Amino acid sequence: MAHKAGLFDLRLVIAVLFGLYGVILAVVGLGFTDETDLAKSDGLNINLWSGVGMVALAAVFAAWTFLRPIVVPDADAGADAKG
Repeated sequence: MAHKAGLFDLRLVIAVLFGLYGVILAVVGLGFTDETDLAKSDGLNINLWSGVGMVALAAVFAAWTFLRPIVVPDADAGADAKG
């Protein structure tokens, strides 16, 4: 019988990392950006928009993981098929 990869799916690990870094960047962009930082980037709050983009990408990876899970065959099934 086959089972899903679950927490060992690399897409979920990538989603968690992008989500974590995205939230950190968004918080820095919202709370710790001053006028000198905005002047360096031509008035664009780069930390905020990068964080929002990373959180959105994390949501895409998480949705992909749950909508199209990877099915891992059991070790017994491979031996039976060869046999």
